[in-house]
Amino acid sequence: MTFAEQIGDETASDLMAAAYDAGVNFFDNAEVYASGKSEESMGRALKKFGWDRSSYVVSSKVFFGSVPGEPKPNQNGLNRKHVVEACHAALRRLQVDYLDLYFCHRADLKTPVEETVFAMNDLIRQGKVLYWGTSEWPASRIMAAHAAAERLHLEPPVMEQTQYSLLVRDRFEKEYHEMFNLLGYGATTWSPLASGMLTDKYLAGQTGGTRSEKHQWLLESQAGKAFEAKRPAIAELALLAKELGMSLAGLSLAWCLKNPNVSTVITGASRVEQVQENMKALENFSKLTPEILAKIDGLLGNKPDLNDWTH
Repeated sequence: MTFAEQIGDETASDLMAAAYDAGVNFFDNAEVYASGKSEESMGRALKKFGWDRSSYVVSSKVFFGSVPGEPKPNQNGLNRKHVVEACHAALRRLQVDYLDLYFCHRADLKTPVEETVFAMNDLIRQGKVLYWGTSEWPASRIMAAHAAAERLHLEPPVMEQTQYSLLVRDRFEKEYHEMFNLLGYGATTWSPLASGMLTDKYLAGQTGGTRSEKHQWLLESQAGKAFEAKRPAIAELALLAKELGMSLAGLSLAWCLKNPNVSTVITGASRVEQVQENMKALENFSKLTPEILAKIDGLLGNKPDLNDWTH
């Protein structure tokens, strides 16, 4: 999300090169990021590097549209017209022949789920998309899409991209719990650092230039009073991380990786040093023993109760 919004092409290329050299093979994007300019920036980097297409996975997401301001009818949503046109636009911007993954960025309650399933199925049959999935869909809507695909002999969604971090756990661990068991779903998770809240800089009050400062919805949901309410627990987490020989961010990323239903932890960056620091989570992974995980749950007190469905 930083591409073409917080950083230019040169920095974007440097970040992708650092990630690729570290073993990262998945680059995520969306039509709505910087109104399509993020995909253009990533596309220029992919063309510049000329990496073997079989060596990386690239995704886009459809729903919000790429038109700045108020979209006209059919310029957003999951109707067939927008899904198909958005896919073609993403291919042009990213300068690739096909998308490995194509996510429905939110559920569209104005469009029959069957219409969306048909559109995605057609894109897969045409070779423009390899797999399709959902992002921040209610579990009931995902199951409805699966049921429609099975009934109509179409390609079902096979992955979900949802927010997941030490501070945001309910949907992933509770609402999706049975769905993961039934479908064997893959999950690419976003905002593992809670938009910066799970980094040492927030504890130190160094929030200048962060995403939450630029976006009002993040400021309201992740920073400000929301952060202050969680500060004591986050401070305790930072001390635990230090005891384990890692940063608060490193602990937070490694914790996400520990969940067996997480196949990908999506991270953002604006500096190469951040990419390099994030990669250390792979080294920290083994330090999170069952005892440490239980201690983290005790500090936060927010582990979802699978037996409590009162709210």
